[in-house]
Amino acid sequence: MSVRVLVVPEDFSKDQYILKPLMARLLQELGRKSAKVVVCQDPRLGGIGEALKLARLEEIVARYQGMIDIFVLCVDRDGDKNRRARLDHIEKQFRPEVVFLAENAWEELETWLLAGLQLPSDWQWSSVRAEVHIKETYFVQLARERNLAHHPGGGRKLLGREAARNIQAIRRKCPDDFDALARKIEEHL
Repeated sequence: MSVRVLVVPEDFSKDQYILKPLMARLLQELGRKSAKVVVCQDPRLGGIGEALKLARLEEIVARYQGMIDIFVLCVDRDGDKNRRARLDHIEKQFRPEVVFLAENAWEELETWLLAGLQLPSDWQWSSVRAEVHIKETYFVQLARERNLAHHPGGGRKLLGREAARNIQAIRRKCPDDFDALARKIEEHL
């Protein structure tokens, strides 16, 4: 049986290019080769404030329940050390009726993408991982260096597909967020 996953980003316009290929590849690695991954575009949340509102998430679950097996909220941590506790609270609100998982990328979703790519030799992964503003500090620079800044999602579409081929590297380099999410998804398959 194919599993159906709805990934809920804070704003799908660019995040979809990271989340869809990474989640699809992760599910393949977890033995669900025919999994269907959809990135939520309706309603468009448009930011972290809306993405963390329980009422908005309940609206999404009500709209898609019965068509979706696993809901996955993916947001940026943005340096907020309390974000995980907030996500734990959100997850609990849907149990046990719905499989609703939530994760915050340290510090932004672009971290996961960069973890799956061959980075410039003068970049240290520990510095990349520790950067709160990873998008501006590292991702944009890499997209420009690779002449991808004008491609869909500012280069995220092509780089997301490339990073997805290295899902094990992402799990290894991002143990507290991406790998934690991978383990939670695996528990529910």
